[in-house]
This record gives sequence, C-alpha cells and structure tokens, in this order.
Amino acid sequence: MKEPAEPVEKAKRLNQYLAHAGVDSRRHCEILIQRGKVKIGGVVVRDLSARVRPGEVVTVDGQDLNSEQHVYWLLNKPQGYLCTNHDPARRPLAKDLLPHVSERIFTVGRLDEDSEGLLLLTNDGEFAQKLMHPKFGVEKTYHAQVAGLPKNEDMQQLVKGIWSSEGKLKAKKVRILKRQGESSWLEITLCEGKNREIRRMLAKLGHKVIRLKRVSIGSIRLDRLPKGKARKLKTWELSSLIKIAEQAIVQE
Repeated sequence: MKEPAEPVEKAKRLNQYLAHAGVDSRRHCEILIQRGKVKIGGVVVRDLSARVRPGEVVTVDGQDLNSEQHVYWLLNKPQGYLCTNHDPARRPLAKDLLPHVSERIFTVGRLDEDSEGLLLLTNDGEFAQKLMHPKFGVEKTYHAQVAGLPKNEDMQQLVKGIWSSEGKLKAKKVRILKRQGESSWLEITLCEGKNREIRRMLAKLGHKVIRLKRVSIGSIRLDRLPKGKARKLKTWELSSLIKIAEQAIVQE
C-alpha cells in the first residue's frame, strides 16, 4: 500500500523559509536561489517552488542556517541607516554597525532611513515574526519632534484615528513632552507600526516630523545606549520578549 505523502502545510516555500531565517527579503532570496547559492540537504536548488520540510538542512553560500545559536541584540540606530540586509545602492545598513557579530542577523521590523532609536536584531526568524505581526499589538513608543504646536483636537484625532489610502492609522497613546521654539516634542505609542505611520498621520494634521526616535518596544527601553552602539539583550529583557512571542504563538 502506498504511504500517504507528507502534508504540504508542514513545508514552507524556500524563499519564505530563507526570509524568515533573516537571509534577506523574499525577492532577493529568489535571486540567491536562481544563482545556485542555496542547497537543501546538500543539493543545489534553483526551483522557486521548492519547499523546505521539518528537519531538512538548508545552506546559503555554504552556511548552515540551522546550526547557529540564536542571538539577540539591541541597537541605537542613527539616521541614514537602512533596515535591510541588501541594498543595490550600497547605502549604510543597520547591521553594518555590528561587525563583531558573526551570526547572520537581521532587523526585527524596520525604522525608516530618516528615523533613529531602538532597533532589535536577531537570527531567530520565528521569534522575530511573532514580534512583528501587527495583530499581537506589541507596543512601540516614539519621541517625535514636529513642526508647529499641535492642539488638543490634533492629539485626540491621533488616538481616534486618521484615514489613509492603506486604511485607518491610529496611535494608542499620545502626550506632549515639551515645546521647543516653533516645534513640539510628542510621545506617541503605537500597537501596529505600519510603514511611516507617525509621519503620515502628523502630515495629515499639518505637522511635519522633524525628528523621530523610537525609545521602547514593550518593556525594553533604549535608555542611555550611545547612538550607533549595540549591546546584547539582558536576560530579563529577552525573557520579556520571548513571553510576548509565546503569547503570540498561543493566539494563532
């Protein structure tokens, strides 16, 4: 009697597997596959429809993606650095600020090129995916310097929500930190963190963002880490984030 085939849902498409492992974006992972840089079980695979099943060993440029010990880093990202592992224009990358880290790390979510502050980097793909997924509502807090002096109605509107072409954008909490000349500093907490969400919301209200800095993710704070410097997550910080990720897994 013929044995039943392994259920397809247990396998992941190769480009998805590589992206989750932090190799690069799915599109660039497809390029690596087509160039013969990827092997499954020691065999070069160029088929973009190939799938990876549990227990199979995947290598990229000879590096075993399954053999690395997971690492977790916190970086104070300066302006001008990209949160990607590949840029055709060869602009500075956030991971370039951690040359001492031998593992193939990638950023957990993104801060746009003009933003700065707290950024997590890891090689734990599953952990990162759980923290990044918007439906689990991990709080991220930012300090934003904006042009002008926002009114109470503006603050209320940010929490109520502002419609854009991508749907409704909204903050969970907003408060004024201080006035600075003709500008203001706001503290804004988000639960989703869509692309350039804070900049787009404030632009709709007529307040251009001059400077944007992320200061916390969940209970993890940037504190006094110098700009451009990185450190390993402390034990309690990692435990806190793992707890969030585990709760996310339970909710799926």
